Amino acid sequence: MDKVTSERIQTLHPLIRDEVKQIIKECDKALTGRAKIRITQGLRSFEEQERLYAIGRLTSGKKVTNAKAGQSIHNYGLAVDICMITDGKTVSWDTAKDWDNDQVADWYECVKIFAGHGWDWGGNWKTFKDLPHFEKKNIPSGKDLIKITWKTLLKMPRDQQNYILF
Repeated sequence: MDKVTSERIQTLHPLIRDEVKQIIKECDKALTGRAKIRITQGLRSFEEQERLYAIGRLTSGKKVTNAKAGQSIHNYGLAVDICMITDGKTVSWDTAKDWDNDQVADWYECVKIFAGHGWDWGGNWKTFKDLPHFEKKNIPSGKDLIKITWKTLLKMPRDQQNYILF
């Protein structure tokens, strides 16, 4: 796991940090070629979300999100975006590339690992596909799983570090 990924994990909700570390380890183990996974985005402030939402609406560029501030799971530290880093330096979002020549695109090896941990992938969305995006929608609480949406998260109490209390 590279330093950038490790730092971004530390911004995620404390409940999922260890799970994300495990997912990254599993991805890196599965990717035996030149590519490794990097988290490009974790926790995102409401201000950052508003700036992203403005792209293609109030500022020039192609729309990058349909989520306003508070409507992204990133705003609660429960989502990550990824890329591949090849040879330790080149960034790639190529979902078809198979750097380890095992007949499975490296990206989809990671998609499968995230899914195995119960994460939703933005590539499965019907309208606004977000291939780099993964989010945790079922949070363990005691013996139960809590299904979350941005609408439920927006109303939930927070701790002193501003993380949702489950």
